[in-house]
Amino acid sequence: MNTMTNLHKQQIEVAARETRKFGMRDKIGYLFGDFGNDFFFILVSSFLMVYYTDIFHISAATVGILFLVARIWDAVADLTWGRFIDTRKASKHGKFKPWILRMSFPLVVSGVLMFVHIPGMSNGFYLTYAFITYILWGTLYSTVNIPYGSMASFITSDPVERTSLSTFRTMGGLFASLIINVVGPLVLFVNNKADANHFMMGAILFGILSISCYLACYTMSTERITTSAAQEKNTNIKVTLKALGKNKPLLSILVISLMFMMLNMLTGAVNVYLFKDYFGSASSLSIVGLVQVVVILIAIPLAKPLVAKFGKKEIAAAGMLLAAIVNLVLAFLPGLTAMQFIGISTLGTFGFAFFNLVVWAFVTDVIDYHEFLTGMREDGTVYSVYSFARKLGQAIAGGIGGFAIAAVGYDSILPKQTQAALEGIYRLGTLVPGIVFFVIFIMLVFVYPLNKQRTLTLATDLAAKRGEV
Repeated sequence: MNTMTNLHKQQIEVAARETRKFGMRDKIGYLFGDFGNDFFFILVSSFLMVYYTDIFHISAATVGILFLVARIWDAVADLTWGRFIDTRKASKHGKFKPWILRMSFPLVVSGVLMFVHIPGMSNGFYLTYAFITYILWGTLYSTVNIPYGSMASFITSDPVERTSLSTFRTMGGLFASLIINVVGPLVLFVNNKADANHFMMGAILFGILSISCYLACYTMSTERITTSAAQEKNTNIKVTLKALGKNKPLLSILVISLMFMMLNMLTGAVNVYLFKDYFGSASSLSIVGLVQVVVILIAIPLAKPLVAKFGKKEIAAAGMLLAAIVNLVLAFLPGLTAMQFIGISTLGTFGFAFFNLVVWAFVTDVIDYHEFLTGMREDGTVYSVYSFARKLGQAIAGGIGGFAIAAVGYDSILPKQTQAALEGIYRLGTLVPGIVFFVIFIMLVFVYPLNKQRTLTLATDLAAKRGEV
């Protein structure tokens, strides 16, 4: 009898732990997940190209091919891993958390290996090494990022609480951006030149910080939703894809997000050359990183009341229009100093910050719309599809970045770039973003269908369909 009583008490204690109310601990834990992700993601997107061109002496066009091939593979890896995770049974620690713990260690090790430089090796060796280590890192990144992104729907089922997770996720990426973009240039460059030893030192430092964040995410986050009936009933990928194809909000936000991600990756790569070569001040990248973080911190408290009053679509579109105007103005203002350029571009940063802040809420809306159409709550699958589109954007942007830098005449061997190359780099950093921001503005206004009123109606209709009202 005592044995049965003790067992019953243990079951009650386990149930109590599993039903711990959602709170700040979960939000901070989820923040740490993207904090850990972005230590290497931002390091790679901002500085890996210049590492390959200036230290490995791989041509920019070849780097573009590497990025294109690797990210297409990453996109496929996302879908494959997402589907794999959906078929696994949950452990006592949850369905997604264990994979973050298991795969974060090999992920961080592969990230450090990308920045290992062995002096005196042949060009072929460096190229082969770059392909192997970069593709390995990208594959392992999927094994951590897909469970992390999907985990939000298992931490809580409440839409408001999920929105708060999205905000804290954005903040995690913001903190990583602050460290990488502000501290990074000071650590990685010596006398305005990329330094192999300093890159290695930076990779180890960011690796230690990254693994610490993953451990914090694993420890502080709690998965409360242990099963998904919709996923158990629908194991046919053809059925899922047919349902996704009917989701117009999802398809349109996929295209918009793909374009935005392409632009982010392109400008991230080009900005290094813009400040290092055009302005002759790689250290100014630290100021750019700091200004971006400050601007987003200003936008964070403004986003919620503005969205409440005008709607997510409306605020994101207005921000895109402001960013487009600022970048187009900069394109026709040559001869600016680095500080003048940063000052004017800050207005554009303020504009597109609002899209960054609401993008995960867009994803929540399209998942709701998918459930309204089909009756299936497939958060993990829809997230994998969304991630797939983002990876395609990264793939195309990586290729375009390398090809574009090469096309304007950049030559890493030259001690100083030609005037034509410098002007080309400036256009890549101003005119191209201005045009893309404007196209995204047009798509948000005329293509994406979920404005404020339709989103509110969707929430009401979905609640009625669930029998909640």
